[in-house]
Amino acid sequence: MVCLALPPYLLSRAIDDGLQPGRWPVLAGWVAALLGVGVLNAWLAIMRHRTMTRVRLDAAFRSVRAVVAQATRLGGALPRRVTAGEVVTIGFGDVGVIAGTLTITGPGVGAVLAFVVVAVLLLAVEPLLAAVVLLGVPLLAVLVGPLLGRLQGVETAYRERQGELAGRFADMAGGLRVLNGIGGKAVYAERYRRGSQELRAQGYRVGAVTSWIQALGVGLPTLFLGVVTWLAARMAAQGTISIGELVAVYGYAAVLVVPVSFFIEGGYGLSRGLVAARRVIRFLVLEPDSAGGDDADGAAPAEPSVLRDPASGVEVVPGRLTALAGARPSESAAVVERLGRFAGSAATWGGIRLDEIDLTQVRRRILVADNEADLFADPLREVIGGARDRDEDSIGRALYAAVAQDIVRGLPDGLDSPVDAQGRNLSGGQRQRVRLVRALLADPEVLLAVEPTSAVDAHTEAAMAARLRAARSGRTTVVTTASPLLLDRADTVYYLVDGRVAAVGSHRELLDREPGYRLLVSRGADDDPGGEETVPPSREAVR
Repeated sequence: MVCLALPPYLLSRAIDDGLQPGRWPVLAGWVAALLGVGVLNAWLAIMRHRTMTRVRLDAAFRSVRAVVAQATRLGGALPRRVTAGEVVTIGFGDVGVIAGTLTITGPGVGAVLAFVVVAVLLLAVEPLLAAVVLLGVPLLAVLVGPLLGRLQGVETAYRERQGELAGRFADMAGGLRVLNGIGGKAVYAERYRRGSQELRAQGYRVGAVTSWIQALGVGLPTLFLGVVTWLAARMAAQGTISIGELVAVYGYAAVLVVPVSFFIEGGYGLSRGLVAARRVIRFLVLEPDSAGGDDADGAAPAEPSVLRDPASGVEVVPGRLTALAGARPSESAAVVERLGRFAGSAATWGGIRLDEIDLTQVRRRILVADNEADLFADPLREVIGGARDRDEDSIGRALYAAVAQDIVRGLPDGLDSPVDAQGRNLSGGQRQRVRLVRALLADPEVLLAVEPTSAVDAHTEAAMAARLRAARSGRTTVVTTASPLLLDRADTVYYLVDGRVAAVGSHRELLDREPGYRLLVSRGADDDPGGEETVPPSREAVR
């Protein structure tokens, strides 16, 4: 930016000193200097562009990394705190705006320095011209200021609405099969259409303010150039300044168009960047659901130990298959949440409070497998493999235990067949069995499974119950279920009423002595007067 002010100065010197008879060497020297500065400016422009591109890309990747790290940190709390559309808008739109805003840093600082240098040079030519420049440029910024404030307001509303609409689109895409089944596709499409029209109207308001800012960014510097040139021409006509100085003043004023434009463009970019940055920061300051003691560093029990949940009275003995049965599946699932340390509680493991144990050790040894666990878009082999590559024998055993061999046989490329995000190219029962395969392959010390057989037919459920018991023999396993086929395979069954243990025993013992349990497992739970849903609520992925 500063070097842009050198050509007018050199040109004025060439005119005043070189355009005189017999001074060709002087003129050639100034012309050579002018050529050298032109080459220097060209090289600096290239390097500025390269540097700003590097700054922009570096900022974008750093910001994306921070957003992804925060999304991972939030874990199961993410869908309860932020919509999917909001995350997408932040990760793509807002991060890009922030990265673009950072590219105004270099030119912005250069514009300030160039403004100061040109003002000093003009002061050496004529104090009046320097005063016009020193007062005129801040005046331009003042004129654009109110528009920048309005831009922040309308763009904030636009970005928020954009995130809401993106979330609605993601929900529609994910539930298209369900919407078709209940005949609601047209209704939701119409709602999305109305939302799109409202967003378009807000976009027009943003565009109106933006167009004025960009118009002023071009028009005001040009007007400023005209005023300064007119003053300098009058002074040259009156003999106050020389012809060379007139040319220099014109060059300085023309050069100032670039810094002034960057002032206005920088203000515009900064306004948009602040809107985007506030949205990103609101996301980055979210905290995960408190399960207590996330910074705990206590040691886990060295050997398989008893898990206890004082809130419900459930006690999980190592090496046994334990079942939790209740009329309200959400209450059984809540016990699993506490035993898996996904909810704050006084649950203990081997007499040690779970929230006092290092969380990494808990996650490594205790796995909560949810019926609504996320399935990622990958080949089936990678979907079920988790964090490590699995050998064919291990995969085969897990597929057999989950009664999922038919899924592999039905896919065109077997285990190498692609699975859509959330397993949308699989049926509900297939998705459930794939989730169970993944949990079994992880082979945790303690497996806590929420409704692992609720979406399959009775024949498949009976096979899954028998094979699950065999596959987890000698390992601690807890399942929440109201299925008599699975309950009959359990070593211990806890019958829960209002979230508390009402009775404990084997499946057949409870059938004999507990009328409420007998009604539950005979599929009478649908008559529950509380009206609680009998499908467990959506939870986090296999954790």
